[in-house]
Amino acid sequence: MSRSSVAAPTLVARSHRLVLAPDPIAVAGTDGLLFVGPDGSAVAGRGMVARVAADSAVDILSAADCDGDGGGPDTDAVSGPIAFGALPFDLGAGGELVIPGVVVGRAGNGTGWVTTVGTANSPPADPRRVDLAEIVASTQASARPGPGRFTVRSVRPPAEWCDAVARATEQIRAGRLDKVVLAREVTVEADAPFDLAAIVRRLALGFPACYVFSVEGFVGASPELLVARRGHQVRSQPMAGTAPRRGDPAADADAIAGLVASASYRHEHQVTIDAVYDALVGYCSFLDYEAEPSVVALPNVTHLATTVSGRLSSPMPSVLDLVGALHPTPAVCGRPRDAARAAIAELEGFDRGPYAGAVGWVDGQGDGTWAVAIRSAVIDKSTARVFGGNGIVADSDPHTELIETRAKLQALLGVLVRP
Repeated sequence: MSRSSVAAPTLVARSHRLVLAPDPIAVAGTDGLLFVGPDGSAVAGRGMVARVAADSAVDILSAADCDGDGGGPDTDAVSGPIAFGALPFDLGAGGELVIPGVVVGRAGNGTGWVTTVGTANSPPADPRRVDLAEIVASTQASARPGPGRFTVRSVRPPAEWCDAVARATEQIRAGRLDKVVLAREVTVEADAPFDLAAIVRRLALGFPACYVFSVEGFVGASPELLVARRGHQVRSQPMAGTAPRRGDPAADADAIAGLVASASYRHEHQVTIDAVYDALVGYCSFLDYEAEPSVVALPNVTHLATTVSGRLSSPMPSVLDLVGALHPTPAVCGRPRDAARAAIAELEGFDRGPYAGAVGWVDGQGDGTWAVAIRSAVIDKSTARVFGGNGIVADSDPHTELIETRAKLQALLGVLVRP
């Protein structure tokens, strides 16, 4: 897809309900758009009708002329156009969303819909006549063999990153901030272009409890829901507190027990919950969170997670309004927010881009789902930038933090480096 901005015309959308939706990963292919939830819901997009600024997306989508008998995830409402996006960590840098020409959606129960999008001057095709089998066949026919040789390099020497962690702990002990999240960047150079569709499929198979996404070369499997809105209902699931998994059941059980019992991790987790609660409560008539965190076990790491949910007041904010209110959470930035941002700029050593930003979709009602864009990589042909970060507090040990970043980086490295 072109990355040049396209003026947003008045949209026309037509939807049609499907008894059984096709595989969304196959629909998206290598050059499409994809967002898959852990409940089995998914949206996949192909083509581009418009590229729009994030702050104008809902207005443009809501003004569309919509018709048909579609439906969206967890709702029977007629679906219209949606916009996909990967917003940067630095939301002040702005962000753009893509409105695709064809959207195929799937609810958690397997039913789905297809929406075609065009303009008054270039009307959309009849969604009942869209040959989804042909779309799937074309994406499979365009699949590439993929690379066979790889060079993996830490952009910053591990010892230097550990020094940055030590400097961060000094700042924290000096009272300049309470916590900062420092990330590492690893590059993978391959001998042929990566096959994005194959990578996304491996992520979906290997990390079924995650939000799997592919947005213009930005791919990943995030375990963390930033925010979802369905009508008046709002939900978030912040995570903080992580332990690597070792592949041995007894060792993993001990690590989980230690994670749950750790006063430091529990405090870090509660601070993140409080930040999410404080950001949302002003928009809600009711808001609450689980009394005890749950344990989310992924193939490479284990996290503490707590669901925060409530009912929005009227007039309701859009899901993008809520993204702006929540981001960045202490789980990807630190606290206090401004001091943590300054420490990241001083110590981290690279531009995060979309890493640790927000990735997801929004519709014309202001509904949508957005994940925290972690466990991710930016892929450009045969080069991949892979990211992983840790929350640093006063008693953080640099070497232990380095080991934890390696566990997180493995989520993407394990699916990229396949000879």
